[in-house]
Amino acid sequence: MAETNFDVIVIGAGPGGYVAAIRAAQLGLKTACVESRETLGGTCLNVGCIPSKALLHASELFEEASHGTLAKWGVKTSGVEIDLDAMHAEKAKAVKELTGGIAFLFKKNKIEWLKGQASFTGANSIQVAGTAYTAKNIVIATGSSVTPLPGVTIDNEVVIDSTGALALPKVPNHLVVIGGGVIGLELGSVWRRLGAKVTVVEYLDEILPGMDGEVRKEARKIFKKQGFEIRTSTKVSGVERRGAGAVVTVEPAAGGAAETIEADAVLVSIGRRPNTDGLALEKAGLAVNKRGQIEVDHDFATNVPGIWAIGDVTPGPMLAHKAEDEGVAVAENIAGQTGIVNHEVIPAVVYTHPEIASVGKTEDELKDAGIDYKVGKFPMMANSRAKTNRDMDGFVKVIADARTDRVLGVHIIASVAGTMIAQAAQAMEFGATSEDIAYTCHAHPTHSEAVKEAAMAVQGLPIHI
Repeated sequence: MAETNFDVIVIGAGPGGYVAAIRAAQLGLKTACVESRETLGGTCLNVGCIPSKALLHASELFEEASHGTLAKWGVKTSGVEIDLDAMHAEKAKAVKELTGGIAFLFKKNKIEWLKGQASFTGANSIQVAGTAYTAKNIVIATGSSVTPLPGVTIDNEVVIDSTGALALPKVPNHLVVIGGGVIGLELGSVWRRLGAKVTVVEYLDEILPGMDGEVRKEARKIFKKQGFEIRTSTKVSGVERRGAGAVVTVEPAAGGAAETIEADAVLVSIGRRPNTDGLALEKAGLAVNKRGQIEVDHDFATNVPGIWAIGDVTPGPMLAHKAEDEGVAVAENIAGQTGIVNHEVIPAVVYTHPEIASVGKTEDELKDAGIDYKVGKFPMMANSRAKTNRDMDGFVKVIADARTDRVLGVHIIASVAGTMIAQAAQAMEFGATSEDIAYTCHAHPTHSEAVKEAAMAVQGLPIHI
């Protein structure tokens, strides 16, 4: 008879859940993980971070070959075509390799995969596919799903969500993206590079809500230069399917006359919401807050002893790497160790081209908090590696405390900003000052020298501008 009692049961096998399960097993706890998908890895690996990056990479290669970038470097091509079936197949191959890798790690660490959907039957008991299970500790790591737009029906043929945008069988002539956040801009970038006209409709007055103000404005300029049509302060009041296309009705967010936009495909990308439906949280004595999230303390414990929660289902940024770190920490806390995540130093990356990355506070946040600060900026056009690569859009911005010089935030637009931000995050984790970064030797020529120069600029003493 299969085992039904465990030290730890993790509900959800996304980045937070599968990492929590692996760490718990590594620490000697008898562990099971509930997952209803046919493959492990959650949204991120199956229909999120990983497949979108595969398509972003492929579309960049196509654009380089077809739009003259390679020719400028003397790499001459002719008759460049896009084979979407091959592109999707390579994407699927990457997903299969990574999800299969997690299945291997589950076997290696002797983690029991409970296939199906979990629902609580008590504070330390759940039911999965008709079988009852108990555990001393239960970790809720159910992630998030697409936020629907009221009155708009997703059919994933013409009106699509992010999952549908990863699997379009042909390049649309005109793609309308509802929402100017990270997911909409990334997926819009894919199809723009492949030949679609892309219109982004954002309700707020600027794209990329929550990011540094200067970054948002500069990003908008860059995307417009690339061919995006960006309509901010604009409300979508309706989407009507018409044959093989759709008509999007928009109006000024502040009120005014409505107009229509015809599209071949409409991507609804207005955010994500926590997955708690079907968990029967009330049977465990749990409730959600006004945003549908499960509240936890510093150790990721809920108000019910023995029940923990991590990742997108809890307050904070919905980021895979945040969930992973929380997965490690919660398992260590369950095992009696000290698991900590510094939520003040969680980097975020937008994988457009150029990439956009940030960690720590923005200027607006510091102003609102009444904190005095200094800013150092360095343009990528003055960075030798960026100039050599002929890829000079963007800048690095370092914000430091005016009194202590401690780095409070770093914001980057650059072709490899996602890689560059790791240095900033690590420096901030160790409480670095801008001077610490400025006096650290950086290899030449590298994009990361721009971080050093921006840190030097905090004191008004950059070398190369």
